[in-house]
Amino acid sequence: MPSLSVRKIEKDLYERLRVRAARHGVSMEEEVRQILRLVVAAPDRLGDLATEYFGENGVELELPSREPHEPLTIVE
Repeated sequence: MPSLSVRKIEKDLYERLRVRAARHGVSMEEEVRQILRLVVAAPDRLGDLATEYFGENGVELELPSREPHEPLTIVE
């Protein structure tokens, strides 16, 4: 399994990560893995993500009116 080393972490960030890991009862390494999974992993289903943000019934969007236009002419 690949590994990753991160250098030059600000002291304050390091301390907050240490406290967060202790609060969750895991090592700092495991805490970082969990954070990366949460942030980088795609949702299992895109629809679940939409439901999370917009709710079961979605949202009503008010779209601005638009004037019809002629198709573009392609110049070769």
